[in-house]
Amino acid sequence: MCLGIPGRVVEVLDGYHNQIALVDVHGEKRKVNIGLLEDDSPAHPGDWVIIHMGFAMEKTDEAGAAKAMAGLELLGRGESP
Repeated sequence: MCLGIPGRVVEVLDGYHNQIALVDVHGEKRKVNIGLLEDDSPAHPGDWVIIHMGFAMEKTDEAGAAKAMAGLELLGRGESP
C-alpha cells in the first residue's frame, strides 16, 4: 500500500479512453486518472481507490480506505502510533 488519499469512484467519465474518473475524496469530487490500475481490475462506481498525485495507484475496500485516512490524520497531527 502506498501513502495516498482514499476516495470512492463516483463515475468513470466519458472519453479519455476510460482513464479518468470522478472520485469523492472526503466530500469533494475530483478528477482522477485511473489508467494505472491493472487492466483486469478497472475501477467502477462505488470502488475505493488510493490516490497519489492525481493518479489512482491501487484499489482498496472501505476498511482499507478508513485505515489510510486514519494514517493521514495521524501524520497531520504529528503523533506517533
